[in-house]
Amino acid sequence: MKTTVLLWLTVCVSACSFNNNRTQTQQESDKTSYRLADRPLYIDPVYNGSSDPVLLYHKERGTWLMYYTSRRVNRTDLPNIQRIHGSPIGVAESRDGGASWNYIGDCSIDYKPDPEPTYWAPDIIEYEGLCHMYLSYVPGVFDNWEHPRDIVHLTSKDGINWETQSVLNLADHRKVIDAGIIRLKDDTWRMWYKHEGPGSQIWYADSKDLYNWTDKGKADLGESQGEGPKPIYWHDKYYLFVDEWRGLSVWSSDDATHWAKQDEYLIAGIPLETVNTPAEQESSNRRRPRYVDGSRGNHADVVVVGEHAYLFYFSQIPASMNQQGLAVYVQELIYNHDGTISCNTNAKCYINLNADK
Repeated sequence: MKTTVLLWLTVCVSACSFNNNRTQTQQESDKTSYRLADRPLYIDPVYNGSSDPVLLYHKERGTWLMYYTSRRVNRTDLPNIQRIHGSPIGVAESRDGGASWNYIGDCSIDYKPDPEPTYWAPDIIEYEGLCHMYLSYVPGVFDNWEHPRDIVHLTSKDGINWETQSVLNLADHRKVIDAGIIRLKDDTWRMWYKHEGPGSQIWYADSKDLYNWTDKGKADLGESQGEGPKPIYWHDKYYLFVDEWRGLSVWSSDDATHWAKQDEYLIAGIPLETVNTPAEQESSNRRRPRYVDGSRGNHADVVVVGEHAYLFYFSQIPASMNQQGLAVYVQELIYNHDGTISCNTNAKCYINLNADK
């Protein structure tokens, strides 16, 4: 009898131990391959200035690549605005489905019409075995924001070495940045971008072949201003995320032309605590969150993997790390029953970008 009881207890303890380990790696998922993402997810080891992330699955490498503006944050010998200029496009690689990333170098870009080129905020897609980059270009290093900017189309087989195809002739091709591209249901490619001429509006253009683009004018986003537009298709709708510097606005559409804005901004920051400032105490009883990474999340990319969607954004390196600079973070998005999108900034992010590969 004692032997039977001891055997039964051993089985129970083993089962509990197995279930606890299983829970740690799954986080409400039936797939055991989901991993807990690093937080912060990635910091550029050269300049500490990883910003404007965009992800690409490279089929030949069989890995995910993250491209980002490598702001020269640790060049403290330069004025602040100059540190944002002269930036290369850094590349990090993930071999575990997006949970961790390692720096592998900078892009080799042959578009260098000026002695000190500035590269910002690319969008990158792969189509029929060829990678296409739409790169924001500034002709030099400056201490103000008044200089020209273009969107340049480049292509690459290996995702590292890029050849120029053209400078896009958009509505005002000397004041445009931040391309965001998606393929529509009718096989048209549509690009949204920030048009700085009329005051940080989002405009768009269409193409049938990724090389020749027809500008369509201002996007149907009311009077909103912002940057870093990112389109996705998820749950049978198009969504457009725009960094409005107070959080990410979220727009939905059935046709990618007529848009409706959800009431709540998407706040991607990681809450540190809830505090009352003296000004708030005087004006109202409302409380506001503070964030581990210092902001609500900036200039994001979104990767859709089946029913999952992951928001990659940049913000400050946490103060607890005693390291000045910018880092990339990731949060899983939540699709709500009313069609709105949110994210639980208190939740840990378990991720597998390879779940549908």
